[in-house]
Amino acid sequence: MADERTLIVGLGNPVGEYGGTRHNLGADAVRLLADDVGLRFRRHRAGGAAADGRLGPGGPAVTLFVPSGYMNTSGGPVQRALRFYRLALDDLVVVYDDIDLPAWVVRLKRGGGPGGHNGVRDIINRCGGRDFLRVRIGVGRPPGRQDPASYVLARIPAALRDDALSTVRRAVDATRDLVTEGLEAAQNIHHAPA
Repeated sequence: MADERTLIVGLGNPVGEYGGTRHNLGADAVRLLADDVGLRFRRHRAGGAAADGRLGPGGPAVTLFVPSGYMNTSGGPVQRALRFYRLALDDLVVVYDDIDLPAWVVRLKRGGGPGGHNGVRDIINRCGGRDFLRVRIGVGRPPGRQDPASYVLARIPAALRDDALSTVRRAVDATRDLVTEGLEAAQNIHHAPA
């Protein structure tokens, strides 16, 4: 690691337009993590909101970061945040929604392609690599012939909001374990059958 800090990025779109959608679950998880550990976001010149601190007393140093623009242009702000904090891709964790996972499943991994996620694709392209840690929040595939973009950008129906919230909570726990315990240990905890 270039530094003893981890940059944890939550992907989403502007809340005013897209709050409560599947595509904002990554940003929702990072905001909830900040609340859990008592960190406050402030505007950051990298192009987003950042909260610096530790994951609990004596815990590892982190910067929680939510890009302020649209999902598909997340790479620029993430690249600038990495540069600002003098961090490498090894120091990056990206939390995001994933239609290729069943709904309400949380999975951790390092590297791989974007899997059709344009925000992740932009990060890979702008940051020059794909070897970063990921917390993937499953939202499932759209029903029938519904367009995937309209599916992830639609507000989550009231009947599913409790499921979404409990999944975001599990993503927060998985993110914390990923940073404090490492990938393999966190996978052993969070990939175990329920």
